[in-house]
Formats: sequence, structure tokens, C-alpha cells
Amino acid sequence: MKTFVVIGLGRFGNAVATELCTLGHEVLAIDADPEKVQKVVDLVTHAVTGDARDAAVLRALGVRNYDCAIVATGNDVGNSALITLNLKEVGVKQVVCKAQSHVHRKVLEKIGADRVIFPEHEMGLKLAQGLSSSNVLNFIELSDDFSIVELAVPKVWMGKSIRELDIRAKHHVNVIAVRGPEGVLDVAPGGDYRLVQGGRIVVLGRTEYINLLHSL
Repeated sequence: MKTFVVIGLGRFGNAVATELCTLGHEVLAIDADPEKVQKVVDLVTHAVTGDARDAAVLRALGVRNYDCAIVATGNDVGNSALITLNLKEVGVKQVVCKAQSHVHRKVLEKIGADRVIFPEHEMGLKLAQGLSSSNVLNFIELSDDFSIVELAVPKVWMGKSIRELDIRAKHHVNVIAVRGPEGVLDVAPGGDYRLVQGGRIVVLGRTEYINLLHSL
């Protein structure tokens, strides 16, 4: 079990706080609006009304003892920047922040945010990946350029071995796992592994090359 502080209980913060608690973690939810706090009071470990822009409030709540803090107040650059600065100053180990723009992101990174996310952007990418091909079963964005994708074995690959297909040389992606029709996952399959109908492959590589596999 890990411990989390979620600051800002709008739709994003509310979802993060309640889901983390559902997954079995300890969650302290903080917001200056008592109505928002009341909505999650029975869904998280602790819910407190307080102004996280005040470092004294954060110290009094003992946030430095938590593993990670999520700053979900991304609508106001000044507020999220001040809260992030306060969290770093009181000694929180990891601070994850929501941002609305690249400028906002740069500000947060400059003052010490360990990770800055764009929830709408990231969800948009995953939705687009899912809609662009019915073959895509799972998608993980590692960076702006690289991804891990699980997809159905292309028809033209069925019955052939990984060595015969020479996937890495011809398609510039690495097959890191194969899931057989029965659902068993084979991690790091050898070159003699033969792909079959109903199977899935998990590939790692540049997103631009992975996207080309959809047309096979």
C-alpha cells in the first residue's frame, strides 16, 4: 500500500483520489471547497477542507509523510505553482501535477514538479489509438515517440515464425511478448516462435512504426 495526497477535488482530482483508495491505497484528499470535500469524505481515507497554498496547512496535515502528492488544481497556473512549491519545501517525496498548457508545464517543472501530465491530451491519445484500428487491444505511451502496443496478430503473419518475418529489421519494432489464443503470455519469445490465428503480439518501438502495422 502507498500513501497519496490529492489536492484539488474537481472532476480529475475526485476521480484520482477515489480510484487510488479503491485500489487499496491510503488517500488524503484536500480542497478549499467544503462541498467538494463532503462528496469524497466516504470514498477516501481522509478528506480535509484546507488551503494548500498555505505551507502551514500542509505541515499541519503531515503531507511530508506521504509517498506522493497529486496537484489536481490545474486551471490556475499561479495556484498550482504555489502549491507545488509548498509541497517540495515541506519535503514531499514525489509531486505529480496537472497542467493545461506547455507553458504551465515548464513553470511547474522549473519549481520542482517530478512529473507533469495533461489528462485530456493523454486520454485523447489513447482514444485515438483505440479508434484508429480495431486490432489495438492495449496501448501504453512511454514518451512522445515510443509506445508499447498489444495488437492482434496480422493475418499476413499467421503461420510464420518471428525469424521468418524478420520483424525488427523490416518493421523497426521489437516483439517483447506473445499471447497465445488460450491467453498464456510468453515473454521474450525466441525467433522460432510461430504466430497463429487468434494470438496477440506485444510490440515496442516508435509510435510511427507501430502505426504502420495496422495496415498489414
